[in-house]
Amino acid sequence: MSAFHPPLRPTPASGLPAVTSRTVTPLGSRAVQASTLPFPLSAADVTAHVRMALQEDQAFNDVSTLATVVSTRHVRSAIVARRDGVIAGIPLAIEAFHQLDSAVTIRVEAGDGARVRAGDIIMHISGHALGMLSAERTALNYLQHLSGIATLTRRFVDIVAGTSAQILDTRKTTPGWRALEKYAVRAGGGTNHRMDLRSGVLIKDNHLAAIGGDVAMAVKRARGLAMSGTAIEVECDTLEQVDAAIDAGADWVLLDNMSLEQLREAVQRCRTKVITEASGGISLDTVRHVAETGVDRISVGALTHSAPALDLALDFDGL
Repeated sequence: MSAFHPPLRPTPASGLPAVTSRTVTPLGSRAVQASTLPFPLSAADVTAHVRMALQEDQAFNDVSTLATVVSTRHVRSAIVARRDGVIAGIPLAIEAFHQLDSAVTIRVEAGDGARVRAGDIIMHISGHALGMLSAERTALNYLQHLSGIATLTRRFVDIVAGTSAQILDTRKTTPGWRALEKYAVRAGGGTNHRMDLRSGVLIKDNHLAAIGGDVAMAVKRARGLAMSGTAIEVECDTLEQVDAAIDAGADWVLLDNMSLEQLREAVQRCRTKVITEASGGISLDTVRHVAETGVDRISVGALTHSAPALDLALDFDGL
């Protein structure tokens, strides 16, 4: 049996601790358990984000629960996986329960980044029935959505295992959720592409169209404007554009919607010169073939914009 550990305390740097992927805390302690992954939000931001979600659900005015549950009733429950997957969002779920019941106690069994099987318990919860019922949907919304992203990412990562390709996300994220969704990608073993429009340069087809298709001019202007050390990437639809990007001194080329034959040729032209990234409608069925062309990175927008929620449920011992 795993030994109990004292409650985790926030670190000054991030506001949330970096801990092992499975930390068991005693029922009787509040636990904030993320994983070895740096959590993207500070403790204050977690509190604010969850507060907004609870207010959206009117969880502090839950008429159904107030009308049916005795206020002093104390219960125990567990969040259980109904499907195999990868967990993400534990600190947010804990915060949801804590805001509705400051005395709630939680024992985490599977932290962010952990693989789980159907039937596995993610966390045990003990507290007042009123708070637990009112927080249930918000806690599960966080966990199911972010775990869905982590699970889909892990499927892509597993499929390309043994190749040199990394799986990247994109900026196709839910407004206001980017940091969390990109965190979930990391929980699933993926790699984050640029976080925002300032943190990296990606010269796309519409940018080139605005200057008559002059790749060299676009790269030169980007070098002059971006912060020193910022990677310059050029989207290429043709092999001729790949050559132009190499000649212009780009750091990356985004090989957009190219055939496998074109990808292999582009990789040969770019080898030792620039990083190659394949993108454009890549699915679980096609990603292995793309990876085997030798590209360095594969970006998949579906990781964040189309991941199905992981099926999780809150099971009560009884009310």
